Amino acid sequence: MELFTGSGVAVVTPFTEDLQVDYSKFEALIGFHLKHQTDALIVCGTTGESPTIDDDEKLKLFELAVKTVKGRIPVIAGTGSNDTRHVIELSRKAEALGVDALLLVTPYYNKSTQAGLIAHFTAVADAVHIPIVLYNVPGRTGVNLEPATVKVLADHPHIAALKEASGNITQIVEMARVIPEGFMLYSGNDDHVVPLLSVGGHGVITVIGNVVPQLVHDMVTAYLAGDVKKAMALQLRLKPLNDALFLEVNPIPVKTAMNLMGFEVGPMRLPLVPMDKTKEEKMVEVMKTFGLL
Repeated sequence: MELFTGSGVAVVTPFTEDLQVDYSKFEALIGFHLKHQTDALIVCGTTGESPTIDDDEKLKLFELAVKTVKGRIPVIAGTGSNDTRHVIELSRKAEALGVDALLLVTPYYNKSTQAGLIAHFTAVADAVHIPIVLYNVPGRTGVNLEPATVKVLADHPHIAALKEASGNITQIVEMARVIPEGFMLYSGNDDHVVPLLSVGGHGVITVIGNVVPQLVHDMVTAYLAGDVKKAMALQLRLKPLNDALFLEVNPIPVKTAMNLMGFEVGPMRLPLVPMDKTKEEKMVEVMKTFGLL
């Protein structure tokens, strides 16, 4: 069950100065990504500040994305949480709005066992009729989705892909080894894209693609077209920018960078706070070398 190959951007959620969702700015961001060949849009992921966006806001964002994209690229809705019943309810509503797939983070804080992860994702997959992208990010959730567990889940007809953000290259290779043919594997770390592609991956769900979508698209496209040298050069070129955009917890730096670039995506909702000025100055210097400022 194929979703996309290339660069899927985990798009930021713009806010007004009084911290309301800025739907007009969100629509403008979609246009920016369509222009710069982004291959999929991930709405209300981690970068989209999903923990502080309520369900009504999420559903409005999903609906707006579907209506704006008009089928040109997949719209993937972030509907994951640590409450299986809530995930099922929100996922069904997102499916009814016409999203193409769902991104489901592993349950956090309550830290289920591997058996619990299988039960959780299977329950959601049984409740919907569109593809599911599993999202493994143990640095945030406190639980790791192990390769053997993914192998079991991949047998479900609605579980189609994995966003792997463990940062563990040994685990990434093992994931690539055990998943079945046709199961999509995406890098969840912008500095691991080419390494993941080299073991059979299909692309990236990117943060830095919010500011340089064309470069990230070009990197993946080059590799998949057989131009490994170009892809490798882009991966190494993007490393300083990636480091700069993770000087603080995501999405603080990327939203700060976008505001500096004139996108007017607004502040973050608490508990995220403005970027430390010293770190912001370091980020600005890197952005200048990329011609972003």
